[in-house]
Amino acid sequence: MYYNPTKLYFGKDALSNLKTELNNYGKNVLLMYGGGSIKKNGIYDAVIQILKECNKNIFEDAGIMSNPTTSKLYEGIKIARDNKIDLILAVGGGSVIDYAKGVSASVNLDSSVDPWEEYYVKQNECMVKPIPVGTVLTMVGTGSEMNGGSVITNVDANLKIGKVFGAELFPKFTILNPEYTFSVPRYQMVAGIFDIMSHIMEQYFSDEDDNTSDYIMEGLMRSLITSSKIAVKNELDYDARSNIMWTATWALNTLVAKGKSTDWEVHMIGQAIGAVTNATHGMTLSAISIPYYCYIMPYALPKFKRFAMNVWNVSPFEKTDDGVYKKTDKEIAQEGIIMMSDWMKELGLVMHIAELGVNEDMFGKIVEGTFLLDGGYKTLTPEEVIKILKASM
Repeated sequence: MYYNPTKLYFGKDALSNLKTELNNYGKNVLLMYGGGSIKKNGIYDAVIQILKECNKNIFEDAGIMSNPTTSKLYEGIKIARDNKIDLILAVGGGSVIDYAKGVSASVNLDSSVDPWEEYYVKQNECMVKPIPVGTVLTMVGTGSEMNGGSVITNVDANLKIGKVFGAELFPKFTILNPEYTFSVPRYQMVAGIFDIMSHIMEQYFSDEDDNTSDYIMEGLMRSLITSSKIAVKNELDYDARSNIMWTATWALNTLVAKGKSTDWEVHMIGQAIGAVTNATHGMTLSAISIPYYCYIMPYALPKFKRFAMNVWNVSPFEKTDDGVYKKTDKEIAQEGIIMMSDWMKELGLVMHIAELGVNEDMFGKIVEGTFLLDGGYKTLTPEEVIKILKASM
């Protein structure tokens, strides 16, 4: 069953639709945002003006960090409860939107119920009527603008856990203006680009049938690779940034997961690394991906061969002095991984977890915080996670 209730407004004039959407909700709006960059680039003023034109009572929850914490979550829940919020408007990137969903699902819980324990540790479904969430996206990567995902970090427990809520927690509407991403620092831009790529690969590298979803994902990856190469040379290229933004949304709005078991082990390891280092999410994924995919390649050689040929244009033949040499499946697959690695380096991604501050003394906590999933081509053991961490140093 496929169902996605989020309404998207895309383009340079997308924010003009916010007024129409606000008319569907009550007077009390909680505006959520991060460190204040939206005040520097004018987005904050534009949103506030529309809220005032719609005669909304505006409450603010600012300072949402890149890895939202449980303590921040409890703070947001209190603000929403105290002010009887009718709509949460999340203006920012995936972290802000993830956080907004966590608050949304928790406001109407009994005060004795801990949302961290119920939703993130126990993975229970939403137990109450959530507060509606709308979003204005300013940084791409997570796809949180059109899905039910919410990732929260418990600093005391050294755990970073994602909860994928059902459709009731999908944003009701999302404003997507590619120009709003122009002011994102280069480091965050390329981290977001790899987050998108990783989302697609986590779903692509599962199952062995000839699946329509795989063809869609190959197209999304090719578009992302092309546009990312343009964007790192000219961060203000509208077409490239708009393609990246659109790809990010479709990479993780549940469409391409249909018919797939999906993997997500790179994200599990990456989130565990993020919990102990507070590193940027996309960079935790980039640092672990090449060692991970090299490790599981023998268990899915036909799929890695297809990936190399259909995404990276690797030829199965090579001209030699003696004529034409037909490469082995393993050679083709390995060449695809090499080309992906070269692309990652071209973007300036982190390629080793040591660059994120990881040392071998942290391996125990990382393994302890890594959920071992069985949807991919190889279910890892804790010992295998250690091998991959060592290879990524």
